[in-house]
Amino acid sequence: MQGLRDAATAGENPIGRILIAAMATGFLALLVAAGAAAYVIQQGNRHTDWVIHTYRVEAVLVEARRLAEQQETARRGYMLAGTRNFLDSFERAHNALVPRIAELRRLTTDNPRQRAPMRAVIERLAALDLVQRETNTLVQQGRGAEALRRFRADSGLMRMQKLRDVFDGMAREERRLLAIRDTEQAANRRAFSIVMAVAALLFVLVAIVSFLTVRRYTRDLQRSRTALARLNATLEEQVKERTADLALANEEIQRFAYIVSHDLRSPLVNVMGFTAELSAATGPLAALIDRAEAEAPQIVTEEARLAAREDLPEAIGFIRTSTAKMDRLINAILKLSREGRRVLAPEMIALDQLVEQITDSIRHVIDDRGVTLTIERPMPVIVSDRIALEQILSNLIENATKYRHPTRAAEVHVFAQETPGRVIVAVRDNGRGIDPRDHQRVFDLFRRSGQQDQPGEGIGLAHVRALAYRLGGTISVESQLGEGATFFLSLPPTLSIESA
Repeated sequence: MQGLRDAATAGENPIGRILIAAMATGFLALLVAAGAAAYVIQQGNRHTDWVIHTYRVEAVLVEARRLAEQQETARRGYMLAGTRNFLDSFERAHNALVPRIAELRRLTTDNPRQRAPMRAVIERLAALDLVQRETNTLVQQGRGAEALRRFRADSGLMRMQKLRDVFDGMAREERRLLAIRDTEQAANRRAFSIVMAVAALLFVLVAIVSFLTVRRYTRDLQRSRTALARLNATLEEQVKERTADLALANEEIQRFAYIVSHDLRSPLVNVMGFTAELSAATGPLAALIDRAEAEAPQIVTEEARLAAREDLPEAIGFIRTSTAKMDRLINAILKLSREGRRVLAPEMIALDQLVEQITDSIRHVIDDRGVTLTIERPMPVIVSDRIALEQILSNLIENATKYRHPTRAAEVHVFAQETPGRVIVAVRDNGRGIDPRDHQRVFDLFRRSGQQDQPGEGIGLAHVRALAYRLGGTISVESQLGEGATFFLSLPPTLSIESA
């Protein structure tokens, strides 16, 4: 007993809870660190994309400005020299400038502060291009002096200066955005460093707590092992003693049930015998009343007439009904008692063949009740007691055909499946079902569920459960009212000789 108390004390030790809490804290810190890292990486990627975007805008701005300058330079060279090379340079610069302006417009659409300058660039470039092409046309027509005069009057230098100012303003806006994004990226890096430092601190604390807990657990485990060794030294003897006590108690219960059933039967037989004599005496008594009514009706009272013709036969009928019921109950107790004393004989049984034999034996009942019964094949082969297993399945199948639903055709389905270490045999019906509150009580002796419109004393399922336990198995039910029921018989694949 001291060893059991030591083992119980070790089981109540909070070390397990501490370890679980430490592991949970470490895991939570890991999740937080991973989440923070993912968030910072995401933010870093986003800022990197925006920085790249800003650099791209600046690059396109520089390229567009260069091409505009090149276009204006080519125009001036063409006015002064009049050679074809300058005109070709002008066209090349213009053709390269158009997609750059389109790209610059696309890149700055997301920034409201760049939209007005962008419109100004487009308008100034369009106006400048128109003036440039007019002077180029005049030069092509041999009117270079007029083209030069228009150039001086139009002040192309001022146009270019204003365009440069717009480009410079757009470049300053991009540099401002770049500074803001660099600041945000630096803040993200600092936040990530703080989160990682906190996570690392949590990891260190968890490691320290876990180490100290494991040390304490190791000491407690050593004490528990010592207590367990002492317990194991006497456990086998205790198990043998308890098994012998249980076997003796079981035999005593079976013997008591057998003796009680026999003792109850003796007075019951007397009651049934004297009831038969009373029943036989009612005939002459009724005849005497009839004769008295015919010869001297004044001596026959109404009470005597009712007692002889109605009250006495009715009372004898009630006594016979009650004694017959008690006789059936005593027979059921004797049956359970004998079943507990019978030696089980394990043998190899093909479940599908056994179910088929059972259905053939009650085929007349199945046909009379209009039940459709199906057997799902193949079924496993097990080693068990044939008689007990046949009694179990016969009871389950007959019950499935008995408690039918009043509005639908009765169907019964028998199937089996193998699970690790067990074989499950199921009997499913579409009958009226069992209230979930009665799922356990239906297996009790003399207990029934639902409307009592079928013959029976509430013994069958109690017998089934007792047989299932003897076979090393269990019996259970799943059901809802109005939705049918499924009984599950769980058995070991092989019934050992020891358990038999």
